[in-house]
Amino acid sequence: MTESPRSQFLSLHLIETLAAVLPVRDENGQPKTLVFGGVERHMITSQARRRAERVHARNRANAGRGALKGRSMGVRTREWALLAGRELESAHGWDADRALATARAVLEGSGLKFGDPNKKTVANLTRVLIFAPSDAGVKIAHHIAGRAAEVEEWCGTYLEAQANTEAAKKARRGAKKKAAAPPEAEGATEEAAEETAAAVALPPLPKATRDAVLLALAPRDAVDIALYGRFLAELPDSPNVDGAVQTGHAFTVHESEQIEDFYAAADDAKLDRKRNALDFLDAADDAGAGMTGYQSLISGTFYRHAVLDRTQLRTNLRAAGMDEVEAEQAASEAEKEFVNSFVEAFPEAKKNSTASTGSLPALVLAFEGERPYNYASAFQKAVDEGPSSTGGEGPAGPAAVRRLLRHHTFVSRRRNDLRTARVLTYDPEIDLLLGELGLPESLSVVERAEDLTP
Repeated sequence: MTESPRSQFLSLHLIETLAAVLPVRDENGQPKTLVFGGVERHMITSQARRRAERVHARNRANAGRGALKGRSMGVRTREWALLAGRELESAHGWDADRALATARAVLEGSGLKFGDPNKKTVANLTRVLIFAPSDAGVKIAHHIAGRAAEVEEWCGTYLEAQANTEAAKKARRGAKKKAAAPPEAEGATEEAAEETAAAVALPPLPKATRDAVLLALAPRDAVDIALYGRFLAELPDSPNVDGAVQTGHAFTVHESEQIEDFYAAADDAKLDRKRNALDFLDAADDAGAGMTGYQSLISGTFYRHAVLDRTQLRTNLRAAGMDEVEAEQAASEAEKEFVNSFVEAFPEAKKNSTASTGSLPALVLAFEGERPYNYASAFQKAVDEGPSSTGGEGPAGPAAVRRLLRHHTFVSRRRNDLRTARVLTYDPEIDLLLGELGLPESLSVVERAEDLTP
């Protein structure tokens, strides 16, 4: 039997219930919210979700687990100069200061901008995060070591010219300050202008070295870059990637509820003194908690949604240099791992104090189509968790599952492209509910995340 061709888009929808967590917060430490359907809802941003899923997949691949085990993955960081410098030091025997200065100069000469050189904390960090294959620093260091004489000669000239240029800028600033000075200061102003004119132009990075840097930072075969994409404006000739994954903000299906949790932290040393009767002279000083404060926590049932564009994923992998057969194999593996990450991964904020990463979804719905399908409108009217006798829908989890499946069944009767729909639950109560609902034949129940995609 010949398998029918798969649709371009794989749509994923998920219902999950969280209790007393804070997976993402704003600049004031408060939970993020949105207004939808006329009421405020708690929100988990797509950025937080995407990072959690990307890192989950990368860590599994690097540990030799999951569908992408052994595949190249990416790292998003500002520390590429530090990484290349450490590789020059550890693998090629360079002095630490020499290695870092050379790596930084090479990356800067390639077109990347760095932080303020007068601030140690950011001097060797690029101004923007750069998403590149994890071995980019190794490749840059290997090229520098292989052309050490040429690169170091350029580096010496570059750093000298850079210092002269900086001195000329200072002189120019001084000249501007003296522009309104009395006539006797005109000679000094002219002298400063001459220094500015004498500033040495920065020498261009040798072409072979710049090409090596661009190749190292190119997406290459990093599968997670093909999945999630990247944008690197500082290097126009380094390819950007349109991501194959679309992620929506997760939001509660009901009106938001928030608590301000007051906490008191004990001082162990103080309690030990009290316990051993060593504080009878300063008992007043030892009274009370060691520290107190407040933290905001949220609870709720969330709807979240993501889409995989299979065509874009294969386009990205082919553009990275894979042939058709390899791109097809990598795309199939990436799809499996994407689905696993969508189900398993969770933002790690407050994970130790709330155990939020241990949550499992109440329901996952996956299906194919010729376009993406977002079912957020199923929850435009906030779920009323009151009893049915007063017009409520009962607990939000089962109510959200009913709405989602009813919405999908309604849409699928009117769209010919929807097919291979599957649902997965980790909740025994929802499992019973699925049996009661009488699901259409087009919707099958699976028991593992890997079965959500054909």
